[in-house]
Amino acid sequence: MNSTVFSLSALWLVSITSISTAQAHSTEQIKVETLTKQQYSWNGSVLPAYPKGQPEVQIMRFTIPSGQTLPVHKHPYINAGLLLKGELEVETQSGEMIHIKAGDTLVEVVDTWHWGKSVGKEAAQIVVFYAGVKDQPVTLKQD
Repeated sequence: MNSTVFSLSALWLVSITSISTAQAHSTEQIKVETLTKQQYSWNGSVLPAYPKGQPEVQIMRFTIPSGQTLPVHKHPYINAGLLLKGELEVETQSGEMIHIKAGDTLVEVVDTWHWGKSVGKEAAQIVVFYAGVKDQPVTLKQD
């Protein structure tokens, strides 16, 4: 047998044995957890159809210092967030309000003027996923 072929075969056998041994010793299982699945925003409004145009997904992380209030704004597209740290209160101009804590998810209101405030002892940190359209803003501020 050619020594190069023998060396490659031996290397392959050692690699497979190492992988099999590593897999045999692993006791952890893959876990999948659905954090939220819904067709409604947090205030009970039915989510609108996705807009026409080239889809563009944006994922943003916001850090809002404790006591800080975001300006009044609205989102023309569906978005959802996961609060990593702190506490947030979100309120619409009509007075609807939700209070979320670290680990909670939030499916935002669409085309509804609202604002958020960091109300916990530490800064609120939220990751938000926007399902928007290329070259169009995901947030509009009230004048």
